[in-house]
Amino acid sequence: MKKFINDPKNFVPEMLKGLALANPDTLKYVPEYNLIHRADAPNADKVTIIQGSGSGHEPAHVMTVGRGMLDAACPGDVFAAPPVDYVYETTKLLASPKGVLLLVNNYTGDRMAFEMAQEMARADGIRVEMLFIDDDVAVEDSLYTIGRRGVAGNFFVMKAVGAAAEAGADLDEIIRIGEKVNSVTRTMGVALTACTPPAKGSPLFDLGPDEIEIGIGIHGEPGRRRGKLVSADEIVDDILGAVITDLPFTSGDRVALMVNGLGGTPISELYLLYGLAHEKLVSAGITVGRNYVGEYCTSLDMAGASITLVKLDEEIEALLAAPAEIPIRVF
Repeated sequence: MKKFINDPKNFVPEMLKGLALANPDTLKYVPEYNLIHRADAPNADKVTIIQGSGSGHEPAHVMTVGRGMLDAACPGDVFAAPPVDYVYETTKLLASPKGVLLLVNNYTGDRMAFEMAQEMARADGIRVEMLFIDDDVAVEDSLYTIGRRGVAGNFFVMKAVGAAAEAGADLDEIIRIGEKVNSVTRTMGVALTACTPPAKGSPLFDLGPDEIEIGIGIHGEPGRRRGKLVSADEIVDDILGAVITDLPFTSGDRVALMVNGLGGTPISELYLLYGLAHEKLVSAGITVGRNYVGEYCTSLDMAGASITLVKLDEEIEALLAAPAEIPIRVF
């Protein structure tokens, strides 16, 4: 394994420290809780938006802290849910009189940590609500999570609720918006290679030189099936077909289309995939109203990509178009 790394135990803290040092005017770092938060938070005039999850998915979630998106993120170690006390202390430190919304990708560990932290914060008199994100169509149920997983589509939920909070919406309205966006967002991914967690030092799973994993999870969870490497056109047909038929998306729909890299795929290949997906949607009578190409929710150095569709209406599109200022310019 060749990585820029010192002690694997310090990988996440050193990454977070670097992130804060690179953005001294907008971000603050609280090392005790792996906490990255907006320098101007908490703000008594807006609902606080917090997300955690494991590290290794950057720019999600610590690099999406900023105006118009998250107020704070408190990740765990690589591919590990944050400890309960991280979420609890983050909630206390960032609590606003208008309330706190915890965004949770639908994994067993994340749910447990956030639900316990929510209970503790409520005992302190903090109004805190939770919203679960489950956009992955690859599985209905899994040994690794409770139902569908939250993957790259979480960016659209973050962006919409972040924009609404920035505009002064109350907590109930923000929850309505988040649930609405989640309900019309669908994602599926494919892996060409495994990823290598720093603490493990070797690939997380084995893929043969001519194999791909269809429906891969962002922690390396098994997908729908393992198959032979085929052309990009065939891969897009497979992945996009699963996404379109799930909601389903139909002729006449207007959508946001995201092609997300999983960490080890060149941007040139992501644009190639985008072009194929765009043309296939147009041929199906579906209009691409907004487009996103790049790395939004990765899996360390995994070569692969995911495709996300969001069914747009005037409200969702306006929220996605609202300005945001975060360290990584992904919107």
